[in-house]
Order: sequence, then C-alpha cells, then structure tokens
Amino acid sequence: MTNILVPYYSTYGHIYTMAKAVAKGAAEVDGAEVKMVRVEEFDVVKQAMSGQDAYVEAQKAQEDVPVATHDDLRWADGVVWGIPTRFGSMPAQMKQYLDSAGGLWMNGELEGKATGIFTSTGSIHGGQETTAITSLIPLLHFGFVYVGLPYGENPEQMTTDGIGGSPYGASTVAGPDGSKQPDERDLVMAGRLGKRVATVAKALRG
Repeated sequence: MTNILVPYYSTYGHIYTMAKAVAKGAAEVDGAEVKMVRVEEFDVVKQAMSGQDAYVEAQKAQEDVPVATHDDLRWADGVVWGIPTRFGSMPAQMKQYLDSAGGLWMNGELEGKATGIFTSTGSIHGGQETTAITSLIPLLHFGFVYVGLPYGENPEQMTTDGIGGSPYGASTVAGPDGSKQPDERDLVMAGRLGKRVATVAKALRG
C-alpha cells in the first residue's frame, strides 16, 4: 500500500471541500490508502468566531475528521496539504503544526516523501500563488519532494474567469465574503493533484 495523508485547516469549509476532492483523486491510484486529518483550531479562534453561523456550521461539518498528529506524518508516504491563505501565507494553525514537528525534522523522518499543496483565497490576487510558494519553504526543510500541477494536464488554469489553479498547486477562490464555493473545475484540479502526489509517492516508495 501507498499511504497518502491529506492534512488541512479549514475555517469556513472551502479547504475541507477541496480536501475531499484531493482524497478522492489520490484514491484512484492502485494500492493507495488515503487518510484525511484536520489541523486543530485554536481555542481563542473558536471563542472569537463563535458568533458567526457560517464558521460554526463549517466546524460542525468537520467534527468527524480526526485531528492531525505527528504519527500521521510518519505513516504517510505522500502528503497533500490543504492550506488557506492568511494575508498571502499560511495560517498560524498550520504553522504551529509544522513548527511542532521539529523532532521529525531532526530525525529526517519526512525526507523523500512526495508532497503537494492546495489553497483557498478570497480573491484571485489574495495569495493564490504566494501561499503555495511560501508554504513550500518549510516543506523543503523537512525534505519533502514537491509535486506541482502542470499546465499541460490542467488547461483550466489558463482561464481568467474566477477559478483557482496554478503550476504550484490546486486552489479555489472563496470570494470577498466567503460565499463562493469551489467551482467544479477547482475540484477537478484538486483531484488531479491528489492523484499526481499519490502516483509520485508510489514510485518513490517502490
């Protein structure tokens, strides 16, 4: 078996929806076992956002997804990260998960594993590319082998009508108020990314 992990953080559910598409694509690879895990929310954020119905509903929808642990990363042969943008880079919740994995870095336990990134932003210019690129930096420190999303396999990325996608990974545009859900083309690209990472992970493992 090739173990594929999809760790994600999702405030309003956009990344959660994308994560399910990534997992579905990864599962298409023969011999792939796929696990989705959510990066835990901060208590202070839960308190601050408790008055927002959209936030409360999105968090409730994810309750059955296991919370990400470092053992999940050890288990995985490939990891596809769901990272929404916060001012053009990863949110603190995801950064804490990575920062607390120093023991894995010290022991080289993640070196040589395939990885990819998918993201969500409020606008096309709100971090679609910078979030993926800046998030790549710590992943390289851990020794991951990065897998992108080339134009040749994803002609949807060439459009300019408000969907996500770039050579750096799959993405979606949530809209300024978060009301826009992932476009079907976003989900197709997310599935392709999951499949690509699983395919590379399988080859590296073999």
